[in-house]
Amino acid sequence: MMALQKVRALHNQILDYSDYLRIPAILFVRLYVASIFFKSGLTKIRDWESTLMLFEYEYEVPLLSPVAAAWAGTIGELVLPVLLAIGLFSRLSAAGLFVVNVIAVLSLVDISPAAMNEHILWGSLLVFVILLGGEKLSVDNKLKLS
Repeated sequence: MMALQKVRALHNQILDYSDYLRIPAILFVRLYVASIFFKSGLTKIRDWESTLMLFEYEYEVPLLSPVAAAWAGTIGELVLPVLLAIGLFSRLSAAGLFVVNVIAVLSLVDISPAAMNEHILWGSLLVFVILLGGEKLSVDNKLKLS
């Protein structure tokens, strides 16, 4: 019995130490992915005419007109990353950016393997946040939303 208690104590100690890695890792992931999408949104808003042209001729977003898709994509890339970065509605923000990411991949007819790998990485990191939430370094935690 003593050996089992020692194993349980060690297991609990390891779980306690995992917070020291998991919590900053999730914060890093949130900030990293948020910065990528936010910069993309800023690029779209800075040159709106080019954005509209891209959505008209380059991107094939299903179910939306090019103008509606441009607005939806730009708003999503400007609002959701801010929420994700501060950790407000972390899971919902990550899920929204995951959808934006998937639509970006599906709407591009010719996507390079390098770009596809980046989208896979971002999608994987967003799933990480969807599963774990914003953790302790988030507004969600302060408001007891997660």
